Amino acid sequence: MISSLIAMAAAAFLQPPACGALRSINLPNVAITAADFVAAGSAAPGRGRGTSEALPAHCRVAATLTPSRDSHIEMELWLPAEGWNGKFLAMGNGAWAGNIPLDAIATGLRRGYATAANDTGHKGGSASFLLGHPEKLVDFAWRSMHEMAVHSKTIIRAFYGRSPQLSYYQGCSTGGRQGLMEAQRFPDDFDGIIAGAPVNNMVHLNVSQVHLQVEMLKNPSRLVSAEKRTLFANAVVAACDANDGVKDGIINNPRACTYDPGTLACKAGDSADCLTAAQVENARSAWASVRSR
Repeated sequence: MISSLIAMAAAAFLQPPACGALRSINLPNVAITAADFVAAGSAAPGRGRGTSEALPAHCRVAATLTPSRDSHIEMELWLPAEGWNGKFLAMGNGAWAGNIPLDAIATGLRRGYATAANDTGHKGGSASFLLGHPEKLVDFAWRSMHEMAVHSKTIIRAFYGRSPQLSYYQGCSTGGRQGLMEAQRFPDDFDGIIAGAPVNNMVHLNVSQVHLQVEMLKNPSRLVSAEKRTLFANAVVAACDANDGVKDGIINNPRACTYDPGTLACKAGDSADCLTAAQVENARSAWASVRSR
């Protein structure tokens, strides 16, 4: 009975007044732009995946971080109003980021975590933001996640009256790289890191991708239509699917696949069911090593 009363009292304390009070937190190089109590219910558009999947009641905190004069990192931290598991979860980004992954925050919230994510300091999913902005490159590379982690823990402590017992990070691709950067530069930020498919050498990745684009721009005849890409993909899967002993439509070890795109070479002129000589070379270069000339 007593424990129930304590839980009810705690829940009442964490309702709108406590949430709104977070607006007045004074943090260095941080502007709290929102601190709103959100009642339990379906997720509104733009507020997490699946409008039919309910979100628990929570305090939504939005902030802008400016660790440098050219920084503008937007973040959100969602704090469970009830049933907090005592842990903090930071979610990573994908590709060039440029947005706050609200779906990921919603997933963490539903599991009882105080969950945060950020846009890495820019808008849009391309690298155009980097031109003439070296500080924004630093934000994208590592600073945005560290700054978010540090300030999130302070906000969590202000809201619940105690720090998180454990802090975790989860991300894939660019998010995987962010996790590795955290482990290398700031090992005290998180107690556990899930770094899936980390793009941990973006220089090599981007050089290889630009190389392919340059070759196609030099010779547009190398371009492969969507239909022919499907033709090529199906041929590769048919040739290498069973290499792992299971025919399931998945190539378990792509590097062990030795399929030659020349098998699809057109015999007499271009057609929808074959690749021209230039397209064959383009297909071969897709997984070939980048070499200097």
